[in-house]
Order: sequence, then structure tokens, then C-alpha cells
Amino acid sequence: MSSTELPSAPAANVLPKVATVRVAEGERLRSVGLPGITLTVRSRPPAREGLPPALYVHGLGGSSQNWSALMQLLDGDVDCEAVDLPGFGDSPPPDDGDYSITAHARAVIRYLDASDRGPVHLFGNSLGGAVTTRVAAVRPDLVRTLTLVSPALPEIRVQRSAVPTALLAVPGVTALFSRLTRQWTAEQRVRGVMHLCYGDPGRVSPEGFTNAVQEMERRLQLPYFWDAMTRSARGLVNSYTLGGQHALWRQAERVLAPTLLIYGGRDQLVGYRMCRKAARSFRDSRLLSLPEAGHVAMMEYPEVVARAFRELLAESAEAADSGEAAREPTATGPARGETRGNGAATGQDEAVTESAGS
Repeated sequence: MSSTELPSAPAANVLPKVATVRVAEGERLRSVGLPGITLTVRSRPPAREGLPPALYVHGLGGSSQNWSALMQLLDGDVDCEAVDLPGFGDSPPPDDGDYSITAHARAVIRYLDASDRGPVHLFGNSLGGAVTTRVAAVRPDLVRTLTLVSPALPEIRVQRSAVPTALLAVPGVTALFSRLTRQWTAEQRVRGVMHLCYGDPGRVSPEGFTNAVQEMERRLQLPYFWDAMTRSARGLVNSYTLGGQHALWRQAERVLAPTLLIYGGRDQLVGYRMCRKAARSFRDSRLLSLPEAGHVAMMEYPEVVARAFRELLAESAEAADSGEAAREPTATGPARGETRGNGAATGQDEAVTESAGS
């Protein structure tokens, strides 16, 4: 093994006992065994039967808990499930130690194929945005709509505030950071994460902060915590260097599903300026711009995000109904050909533009 390679994480069946993962009222957790991976899935019972399925995918260092607030708001619109990617949340590391964007996308695809829930309304934040973009590009049959919150797509000029996170991908940096921060408390670590990820950390309630500290304490007991963080950061950085059909922006252009793009004006990890490029790249896009939000708008302004998704849902249903009507034969002739809107052809479609304070 090369000196730059990280040691493999211990097998799931020999991991130490740690505190249980928090489950909000109305939520359920279950473990799903798939080839090479075991995923923990968080769900909420839908308000009524027959709702279309939705799947939420978190970002680097996050978990399915990042979607709890939004899931609660949308349980009357979709049948909500959120997945813990391998090595994050309550999911153990993958058997092969592969944390690349392709491997994370493969995990999501395997789950959707095994659960037979597709096509779903697919959500992704940050790293999860890159993962779900790839899923939507290579398996359009699994995706009804795509909602991306600060997706981690390649940037030519990375923000200075994002550099420390990107440096996790450099061999040896994680070990050095771990040594330098050994004396940091869970509270200090959480405050640092919140200042990095929130536009206004003051929006976090005392209960929310306490829950985050408890989760941080739990994660720090996991022997594979830094390994998963480092390898996933490396996988994300490596994905930025891919060319041809594997390039993330090229794959964004291949996405057929109606896409809602959400960007925060105070995002320190994904450049706000990238929203224009994203709106041009995704062919059927609408843009929600939140000037006061940071990197996790679904946690900071879940009501605004929920309202924007409902508008996407309504637009998609209307378009589907129009398509069905166009295909129905009439007394005067054969069915008309199906038409499809193309946001890329007109520049961009800003169907929803609101301020964060609204």
C-alpha cells in the first residue's frame, strides 16, 4: 500500500458501540443491505397513501438528519426517504473503501433499484448535489424531478473559505488536522461547522445546537469518521478533473428531469456566482436565489425551499398532463407529438426568485 493511501476502515461487524442516532418525532430508521454496502434510510410516513416517492441525499460530513425539517414540511406532498451515504450518518463504510462520486451515485442507484421506488423526486445538497446530478444523468428512468441545494459542481475559481475543506483531499492533511484539533470540544467543532455552513448561525435554535453537538460526539467515536470524510473529499476533488462524458457539467447538460436550483448568497463553500452557469447547463431549470442563506438552505429556510419545490411539483404535473393530452388521438387526426421545454435554449428560467427573508 502506498504511503499516501489511508488505511481501510474496520469491518462493520467489529465497530465499537456508540450512541444511537437521533430520530425526530414521526421519523423511522431502517438498515438496508445491498451488494457491497449497507445503507441506513430515514423516512416519514406520508400524510396519505399514493403520494409520489422522494429521496434526499446529504453533503460531505452530513447525514439524513440534514433533511428532517424539509421532510416534515413535505410529508403531505411526497413520500419522504433520506439516505445516509456509506460511511456517513449511521451507514457503515463500503466494503471496497470507494468514496468516489461514482461510488456514491452507484449506492443511490442500487438502493432505488432494490426498493423499486423509482422514479423519485430526487434532492441533493453539496456533495449530494454532485451525486444526484450523476444519478439523474445516467439513470433518467429513476428521476422525476431534481432539486439541488448548493450542488458541489466544478468551479474554476474556488472561494478562499472553501479551501480548507478541499485540502482534506490532500494526503496527510487530515492526520495533521486531527492532531492539531485533538483538544477541540464537540461544541467548538459544531460552532465552526455552523459558521462555515450557515448564512446566519444565529438561526440555529438551542435545541438544534444541542442535537448537533450530540451527533458530533457520536461521530468522533467512529474509527472511520475521518477516513470517510477524507476519501469523500478526495473523490469530489477528483471528479472535478474528469473530462468527456464523465465531466459533471457535461452530465448536468444530459439531465432530462425538471430541475430546481437553490443557491445561497452567503454560501462559503459553493460560489453564488455558479448559479448562472447551473441555470444554463440544466436544460429544464428554474432558479431559487436566497441572498441571506448559506450552504444548507433546506436547514436554514425550509419553508421557502418547500414552497419552491411545491411549485416545481405543480409545474411538472401540469407539463405531464399537457403531454398526455397531446398524445391522445382526436377525431380529426393522430396524436400530436410531445413537446418539452428547454431552459438551456432560452438562457435560464427563473420561475422562482425570492429573498431569504420572505
